[in-house]
Amino acid sequence: MEHLKWSARDKVATVTITRPPANALSSGLLREISTVLDEVETNDEIRVVLIHGEGKFFSAGADIKEFTTITTGEDFANLSSFGQDLFERMESYPKPIIAAIHGAALGGGLELAMACHFRLVTENAKLGLPELQLGLIPGFAGTQRLPRYVGTARAAEMMLTSDPITGLEAVQFGLANHAFPEEELLESAYKIANKIAAKSPISVKAAIELLSYTKTEQYYKGVKKEADLFGKVFLSEDGQEGIKAFIEKRTPDFKGR
Repeated sequence: MEHLKWSARDKVATVTITRPPANALSSGLLREISTVLDEVETNDEIRVVLIHGEGKFFSAGADIKEFTTITTGEDFANLSSFGQDLFERMESYPKPIIAAIHGAALGGGLELAMACHFRLVTENAKLGLPELQLGLIPGFAGTQRLPRYVGTARAAEMMLTSDPITGLEAVQFGLANHAFPEEELLESAYKIANKIAAKSPISVKAAIELLSYTKTEQYYKGVKKEADLFGKVFLSEDGQEGIKAFIEKRTPDFKGR
């Protein structure tokens, strides 16, 4: 694989994102995640999956440069739907998926982390959905998952200001389970993963299946609407200006069109 590597030990699969410098989520990387899920799901020797990023970040967001190759709102909406479907599969995956976050989990990176069954973070990690800074919106169900963890008002503030929160704040707000010093993150994550791996995989699978029933029909309607608006906002003048400004490393000049 080009953007991922994975290995298994003591019934725990470690999936590492290896796409420097920021581990940006490209469509190719998303397809590789899907491939790994296929392989792990049929491997009875693996009971837990741990995802983390190599280098300085978990994942600092979607691949904005890839967005410049997309020419229609329909294609952009399709990209959104693909990511949504993949992350929905992760959240309902029969084996627990844990995100171990250091550095930053922003935009698509946070949406990936939120699709895991729970999140472990470093104390100084940065987590946020800054898409509105680019004149865009989250597109991988972030608008629907974030309020479920932090509440509607907090999610509104995070999205509308584009300001990230720290790992410690993420635990305080309910977005992450535990915060650790950076040098202790992976060791602590493996301790938790090993504890889960010792459980009966039959009961673990049943518990995960039951957790999915907490999502309402309205949630799924919101996810579908997000993909539609993701494409429409992309086609707007502001959306194109935001992407162009990001590539040119300047402040965007939004016109409300």
